[in-house]
Amino acid sequence: MTVHQIGIRQLVEFLLRTGDLSPITSSENTPQEGSRIHRKLQKRRPDSYQSEVSLKTSFQYLEDEYIVEGRADGIDYQDSTVLIEEIKTSDLEFQSVPESTIQLYWAQAKVYAYILMEKDALDDIRLQLTYVQTPDERITTRFKSYTKDEATSFFNELVAEYKAWIKLRRELNEQRIKSAKALRFPFTNYRPGQHQLAVNVYKTIMLEKHLFIEAPTGTGKTISTLFPAIKSMGESLISRIFYFTAKQSTRHVAENTISLMAKNGLTLKSITLTAKDKITFQEERDVPPEKNPYMVGYYDRVRPAIKDIILNENQITKQTIEKYAEKHKVDPFEYSLDVSLFCDIIICDYNYLFDPQVHLQRFFSVPDKENCFLVDEVHNLVQRSREMYSAALKLSPIKPLIDTLSKQKEANKKIIKKLESLKRAFKRYSKEAGETVSRQIAQTAPIDNFNKTLGDLIAEIHEWLANQKPSPTVDLVVDYYLQCRSYYLISQFYDETYRTRVIVDEDHHDIIFRQFCMDPSKQLKESLSLGRAAILFSATLSPISYYQRVLGDEADSLPMISTSSFPQQNCQVIIANNINTLYANRGKSIQPICETIFTLVSQKKGHYMIFFPSMNYLDAVLSEFSTIYPEIKTVRQESTMDNFARQQFLDEFRQTPEQTKVGFALLGGIFSEGIDLKNDQLIGVGIVSVGLPGMNAESDLIRDYFDSINGEGFSFAYQLPGFNNVSQAAGRVIRTNTDKGVIVLMDRRFNQTRYRKIFPKHWANIQVSNNPKQLENQLQNFWKQFRN
Repeated sequence: MTVHQIGIRQLVEFLLRTGDLSPITSSENTPQEGSRIHRKLQKRRPDSYQSEVSLKTSFQYLEDEYIVEGRADGIDYQDSTVLIEEIKTSDLEFQSVPESTIQLYWAQAKVYAYILMEKDALDDIRLQLTYVQTPDERITTRFKSYTKDEATSFFNELVAEYKAWIKLRRELNEQRIKSAKALRFPFTNYRPGQHQLAVNVYKTIMLEKHLFIEAPTGTGKTISTLFPAIKSMGESLISRIFYFTAKQSTRHVAENTISLMAKNGLTLKSITLTAKDKITFQEERDVPPEKNPYMVGYYDRVRPAIKDIILNENQITKQTIEKYAEKHKVDPFEYSLDVSLFCDIIICDYNYLFDPQVHLQRFFSVPDKENCFLVDEVHNLVQRSREMYSAALKLSPIKPLIDTLSKQKEANKKIIKKLESLKRAFKRYSKEAGETVSRQIAQTAPIDNFNKTLGDLIAEIHEWLANQKPSPTVDLVVDYYLQCRSYYLISQFYDETYRTRVIVDEDHHDIIFRQFCMDPSKQLKESLSLGRAAILFSATLSPISYYQRVLGDEADSLPMISTSSFPQQNCQVIIANNINTLYANRGKSIQPICETIFTLVSQKKGHYMIFFPSMNYLDAVLSEFSTIYPEIKTVRQESTMDNFARQQFLDEFRQTPEQTKVGFALLGGIFSEGIDLKNDQLIGVGIVSVGLPGMNAESDLIRDYFDSINGEGFSFAYQLPGFNNVSQAAGRVIRTNTDKGVIVLMDRRFNQTRYRKIFPKHWANIQVSNNPKQLENQLQNFWKQFRN
């Protein structure tokens, strides 16, 4: 017999929530604030009152035991009767809380009452709902009398309804375990290095560790991580896999891999979560929640909608969600989150685990060893996570807000007053920055008084919003309110890894406060610890020790560098040692770069791509190259390109190479990562410079911080992030076992020890050319070996 725990609140909210989906009724109270108010009220109660009383009961079903448990906020054993108190806190006025939510509060108290009456053989009981509106702590109290017969009937109806969901969940679990256990690797043979990779992933899950993997293109990273993770489901090590990605293209790869295994007998539920703005129906856009047909009555329709899709679909994509959401008239984004609770594999963006603003509370509020995390293209997480834990706030929106609100000055006087206070705080705490030459400072300490003023404004706006009808004024306030909330939330994480930047932007007559996180490794470690195991992988994680440090900094994380599955002789790396791309020499470098590009593309007809560190540098070289070599066809990446323009650019390379064609693109841009040009679609890449990010204030802060920590500031802030862009661009050349191509690194710094020592292991054939003639000979010798 297996024992399962069911939280009373979880039980009640899942089965009994009704009514509308409306963000306006959500509370901004933190759990800490709620706990503080609970303790304050509980201390005021009489000696007969007991706080935080654990209550539980159980029932058996399908040979398993289900324990229903929770903590009553308070029980008062009075002389004539027993009272159960349920305390709720929110920044909404009591009369603004929907009746459906009030009924959920009472339902929790009723379950506590049933358990207590069963335990103590009571015939009746008194229920008290104590509602505290923050921040002023206005208290509203309501009472109900409740009999044992009422309680027993209520609880039995709950259990009867829940059993149907237990049966469904059990059937899904049995299906997943049986299917995963029987699953076989979907290919006849493993590629070189692939079997060891899969074995290491399985061992990592078994041992509850975090594994960092550098697996070059062609290793088959997706199948090599998903397959062993699914096999661990068959051994009941885990029950849910989260596959985190940074890009839509990698999401599709994961979907296709699951489809492949499904054709080989795998039967489980997978879902792809799509960003809210990408899945919202057109009819919902710019429609207030109270008039949105997909939100009004959402909770009355969502349970049948969940059961419908789960019973009829296995692989749930964006299109599948939209189909069933339309059928049941439910908001597709929120519906996808609710459906995900019944899925075994969840494919989604990094944000859902790592970003404190949007992470999924329903999965990640507490650690759960049933979960396993697969994090794809994890090199992207370094910069992404810094932004997740940083926030900026500007002064400039305040004046237009005050002007708009002042049209109804009396009704809005409280919020205007708080906005004026924040405006003064901006000016007060930016004085020092305004007196410097650069008009900016970066300080170690947070600006606590500014943050307190901001917190007061947030509380006032939230209370104000609860009483407003939709209008352009409300939209304006909400926009700034969300920015304020974001900044205030990040202030809760502030520690020695942060700097507060204060910038006086005279050109735009603005003041900007920015809380900048230089090292979010502690937060990433906490996020990764919410699951049993984590597998973090990419084609470019050199040096792997750097990524272990900045993506968790755990002493017991495991590294793995997988061998390339492609024949080493199919790729030639050449360092053009005669090119100096230091900023001071860029003007002089244009001519030798043009000559090197011409030498590269002249040895074999085909498609080539040249990557540059900036658009200015690209334009200067392209202009010169086109003048000297007008016979060679070139295509250029534009500074802004929509999806159609991107596709047009790539289509130039997907045509059969009837003539030599050279693409000019940005290093670290949209064409240097995540594109797949196979066979003869791309046979050579040139990379101009070592890819160092431009010198800037925030990279300098990272440099100084890591210099003080480990003496590797320049490497962590500039060299390694830049070299990852180089590795990614170089990875565009060899995409299959039969691909053949060359990589020319156009910067003499690549020949320095500090760069040679961080080259990927699979760059086995490395040569150095000191002039175009030598480069020509090296290229000819390379291509000669493949002539029939």
